[in-house]
Amino acid sequence: MHALILILILCLSAFLQDDPYVQDRERMVRTQIEMRGIKDQAALSSMKKVQRHLFVPKDLRDNAYDDRPLPIGYGQTISQPFIVAYMTEIIRPNKNSKMLEIGTGSGYQAAVLAEIISDVYTIEIITELSNSSEKRLKELSYKNVYVKNADGYYGWKEHAPFDAIIVTAASEYIPPPLIEQLKDGGRMIIPVGSPFQTQMLMLVEKKDGKVTTKSLMPVIFVPFKRSK
Repeated sequence: MHALILILILCLSAFLQDDPYVQDRERMVRTQIEMRGIKDQAALSSMKKVQRHLFVPKDLRDNAYDDRPLPIGYGQTISQPFIVAYMTEIIRPNKNSKMLEIGTGSGYQAAVLAEIISDVYTIEIITELSNSSEKRLKELSYKNVYVKNADGYYGWKEHAPFDAIIVTAASEYIPPPLIEQLKDGGRMIIPVGSPFQTQMLMLVEKKDGKVTTKSLMPVIFVPFKRSK
């Protein structure tokens, strides 16, 4: 019995050395996400599992589980953990879902989704971020995430329709191609408003060919970048 306990302690110690942020991640989910009302168990489990510190610059890893967005270069950010969880819960992901993300960034939101759903198609307009996030996701063995370096305004028509779409940059209006690529019965979440001002996080739903929108909460996202 004592030998078994010793083995378990040694295994736990080795695990913590391999991932020293386990407790920080547990605390993040408990205090920043669950306590604010997020109940979707798949989203909570995914955010406990995905190592957020691997998606931020090395000099910011000790801040990876803080309750705030962090810069990832090129004028972009990794979203606040609560916002990632909230957007994930709102689109109601399940294991059979096929989703489109606009704004890959460092790949964190895509990784969170990939732990839950079948396929994640994600588009990043900044070439350097697209390349680095694709490499990172492959190194972390996410085989169900497909990264494209392109203007997200046009979506990814070849793989449409999508069960859900997440947009992680603020647009002054909802891009029509994204509405077209949303499956009937699908959901899209997108921040809408002017750059560098408070925007409104919107839920877009398509049912029987009709599109409805609902305001969810005020947010501040980086601007939706377009190709020139």
